[in-house]
Amino acid sequence: MRIISYNVNGIRAAIKKGLLNWLKEDNADIVCLQETKATKDDVDIKQIEALGYHTFWYSANKKGYSGVAIFSKQKPKEVIYGTGITQSDFEGRVIEAVFENFSIINTYFPSGTSGDERQTYKYQFLAEMQAYVKAKMQQQPNLILLGDYNICHTAIDIHDPKGNKNSSGFLPEERAWMDGFFADGWVDTFRCMNPDVTGAYTWWSQRFPTVREQNKGWRIDYIAVTKPLEKSIVSAGIIPNAKHSDHCPIFLTL
Repeated sequence: MRIISYNVNGIRAAIKKGLLNWLKEDNADIVCLQETKATKDDVDIKQIEALGYHTFWYSANKKGYSGVAIFSKQKPKEVIYGTGITQSDFEGRVIEAVFENFSIINTYFPSGTSGDERQTYKYQFLAEMQAYVKAKMQQQPNLILLGDYNICHTAIDIHDPKGNKNSSGFLPEERAWMDGFFADGWVDTFRCMNPDVTGAYTWWSQRFPTVREQNKGWRIDYIAVTKPLEKSIVSAGIIPNAKHSDHCPIFLTL
């Protein structure tokens, strides 16, 4: 089973850049998108369904903002929209697909780059999310939590760790949360399969047009699995040559 996670930074813009052709070629079993910035009514979903996918969308109340979606070749047993946590749900940040032997939780973590208020909310979200998935683990030990976490975990995950030591997304408190999260029974599938790989990034700033060419990026997108699924990992990686967004897709094969 091949799973893709991709922050598309606006699905309508990504489709104009060839996203659907790329999805057809990749032919993943499950595709999880973040920052769709659209509802299903804003997109010709028949084009996506023609690729063999059932589509499930959870959009923000604010038009053109945030939003997550899951496209799956196999129809899930159940789809859970949101977490029941007010602000997270208002911003359309979490959708879960429940299958026979596992569940996949697609999440768009907040960014704190716009100022102290959003950074404070980011810490709130991190605490809420960790408690939420910990409770989920009691119900279903085989969990996948993927998406744009908006955090680089270690110095190997960012092109300039010294220059960004005070930047949101690489702050000590955020990195400490990642330490605690992985210690809580989760596996970073990319690092599990590629422990020492450097220069492996999933996002490049759009403020500087040449940084993607120069590969001055951040690895802020993750596919994490609970420990019971670790033995099922076949491969995990990053697809930097897919250029429909300021992020690139990541994949996991189980």
